[in-house]
Amino acid sequence: MGQVHVIDHPLIQHKLTLMRQVETGAKDFRELLKEIATLMCYEVTRDLPMEEIEIETPICKCKSRVITGKKLGIVPILRAGLGMVDGFVNMIPTCKVGHIGLYRDPVTHEPVEYYCKLPPDVGDREIIVVDPMLATGGSSTDAITMLKEHGCKYIKLVCLVGVQEGIKRVQEAHPDVDIYIAAVDEYLNENKYIVPGLGDAGDRIFGTK
Repeated sequence: MGQVHVIDHPLIQHKLTLMRQVETGAKDFRELLKEIATLMCYEVTRDLPMEEIEIETPICKCKSRVITGKKLGIVPILRAGLGMVDGFVNMIPTCKVGHIGLYRDPVTHEPVEYYCKLPPDVGDREIIVVDPMLATGGSSTDAITMLKEHGCKYIKLVCLVGVQEGIKRVQEAHPDVDIYIAAVDEYLNENKYIVPGLGDAGDRIFGTK
């Protein structure tokens, strides 16, 4: 079973509290989300393989370590996942970025696909799926399924806020995928919104309703 990593670093928790507040506007919300994504990227990439190479400093030659192994890919789930992309790309500038578009049916609350564009070598990359909210888990589960259908074997899911219901759904469908999350909230309300949550992340990022 994939592990659930709750990243409770004080900087992340402080910024998340600011994001939760209803008075936080779109500009600040976007900036905070980008900052948290950057901080989470540090933990998500902690287990990247490394190798020693020989380099020359201004003083002498020496052995030093660099990242090796598979290349990375970032795949946001549209729309809200876009808000996390820059935070990861700033830390991993050589990564490729794909996009998966899913929206939640207002009646069934289940995800509906409307867009998928991935790098041609996506199956050869370690993929980090990003989406601020892990509510029912439907969108994340379907996005990971789509990636596996494109040949992806190494996938991580990174979310900001979620609930146990969504975590369980992803784990049952994809037991090989590790989940990284900043906060596990209390429950989903009758409209399948996370409580206390932070509202509709997409609307708050882009200033829409």
